[in-house]
Amino acid sequence: MNLIDPIVQFQAEIQQIRRDIHAHPELCFEEHRTSEVVAQKLEAWGIPIIRGLAGTGIVGVLKNGTSERAIGLRADMDALPMQEINTFAHTSKHDGKMHACGHDGHTAMLLGAAHYLSKYKEFDGTVYLIFQPAEEGGGGARRMIEDGMFDKYPMDAVFGMHNWPGAAVGTFGVTPGPMMASSNEFEVIVRGKGAHAAQPHKGIDPIMVAVQMAQSWQTIVSRNASPLESAVLSVTQIHSGSATNVIPDEATLIGTVRAFSTEMIDLIEKRMRTIAEHTAAAFDAQVDFRFKRNYPPLINHARETAFAAEVMRSVVGADKVDDQVEPTMGAEDFSFMLQAKPGCYAFLGNGDGGHRDMGHGLGPCNLHNPSYDFNDDLLPIGATYWVRLAEAYLKKTA
Repeated sequence: MNLIDPIVQFQAEIQQIRRDIHAHPELCFEEHRTSEVVAQKLEAWGIPIIRGLAGTGIVGVLKNGTSERAIGLRADMDALPMQEINTFAHTSKHDGKMHACGHDGHTAMLLGAAHYLSKYKEFDGTVYLIFQPAEEGGGGARRMIEDGMFDKYPMDAVFGMHNWPGAAVGTFGVTPGPMMASSNEFEVIVRGKGAHAAQPHKGIDPIMVAVQMAQSWQTIVSRNASPLESAVLSVTQIHSGSATNVIPDEATLIGTVRAFSTEMIDLIEKRMRTIAEHTAAAFDAQVDFRFKRNYPPLINHARETAFAAEVMRSVVGADKVDDQVEPTMGAEDFSFMLQAKPGCYAFLGNGDGGHRDMGHGLGPCNLHNPSYDFNDDLLPIGATYWVRLAEAYLKKTA
């Protein structure tokens, strides 16, 4: 493994930053303290910053040489609304808030790279250090773009990275094309007619209509979608009724849809609506259909992915880079940035949880699990990758 010595020597300070952020988690668009920590570190290292994009977003600007080329490196900063059950020293100090996805580590790795790049500047061009708020459902990447980030600060390409539990420490996973799925949610309200449960013929039972819909929707993936494409349609909630002897007026179905292409989402939404409306009509019920598109699919660009994979190999070795990693049905709002600019998103192995300090929860070290903790052994690996990526992309020429 070819780690940068000054970054390795700086690991203790990066770890201290990471654990401080972990202990003070902030939810989407509320990352005021985290944003201030980032800003103070960047300014202390002589890096000019831009505040206010998407509210709490920070962009550090590192310029060197005369080239007009520019690269963007992105880390997310927000935590999740969940209770941490770890009891080690850096556990969350805020009930109901936790860094259970490793964004504290992502922020710290990019800060580690920023510290090195500010001192050595072995590149020709501009490195934009993007510290993004609100990845966890808030669409902070989209907000930063809407606030003019790419217009005011032109970048030729943008890159992102996420820790990946279960993959060995020091391994990278990446693939060209679809890497993560789109995230969509639906809420369907079936309006029937309430009645006594002993006299169902006097009412219109919305629960039976809802059950018919939920079952019929499953044929969309199995019969309407191509079997060569992946898609998930999950009804995760059905709410109705208040008593055992009452047929209620309404039933509500809620769930999620995931797929790797916009065309597939178009198909699923259209078929869901048609099935819902016709099923309701068959029972003389009414239906309100709502389908919300949250994050588009994350599509890696082929050229930038091949370039990033070469940099990964130079850092950890060819045997530790999987450049055809299996995509995941999880979603990421870095997808908005990849719609606007060429680039690549990668996974960095977080291990199996054996790294956790005494006092960790008894659950697995999985993303969005209350026993999770970021693996600090990744800090110099991720920071080195960021540095080598920027240096290679903005390579000095004679």
